[in-house]
Amino acid sequence: MVVVMMGVSGVGKTAVGRALAATLGWEFHDADALHAPEAISRMARGEPLTDAQRQPWLARVRATIADALTDGRDIVVACSALRESYREVLGANDSRVRFVFLDADPALIRDRLATRVGHFSGTALLASQLATLQPPIGVLTLDAARPVDQLVAAIRSRLLVSPNREP
Repeated sequence: MVVVMMGVSGVGKTAVGRALAATLGWEFHDADALHAPEAISRMARGEPLTDAQRQPWLARVRATIADALTDGRDIVVACSALRESYREVLGANDSRVRFVFLDADPALIRDRLATRVGHFSGTALLASQLATLQPPIGVLTLDAARPVDQLVAAIRSRLLVSPNREP
C-alpha cells in the first residue's frame, strides 16, 4: 500500500508522513527530494513552478510509487499533489494508493513557513500553492492543526492501516 500525504507546503506532510511511516514500520519518501536542482532554485526564489516544469518531478514521484507497488513494499510519500491531474499521475485510480489531505487555515501554514529552517519553500509560494490547490474529493481530509500523534492515529483508524498489513 502507498499512503500519499498531500497538501500545500508547510501543512505538515513530512512530519506526519515520517511519524506514520515510523509507527507502521514502512518506508518514508519525501517528494521534495526528487525535484531537479533548477526547480529547487526557482522555488527558493519564490517563483512557482508551471505544470510543464512539474511533469518530470511528478514522473519521478510516480516511479517511486510504482517501484514500491511492484516490489510489494508499503510506503508513505509526502507530496503536495495540488491538482487532480497530479494525483491521477501519482495513482489516484489505483486502490493500493491512498491519499490523505492535510488542510489548515492559511494563517497557521504561513506561521509554520515563516519559522521553518533549511527548506527551499517559504511564505512567498503559499499564495500560489493555495491558488493551485484543487481540494480532493473522497479522500481522508484532516485538520493539520491537530497534533501529529492524533493525525497518525486518525489515519491508521480511518484507512484501516496497521503495521506490516497485507495490501
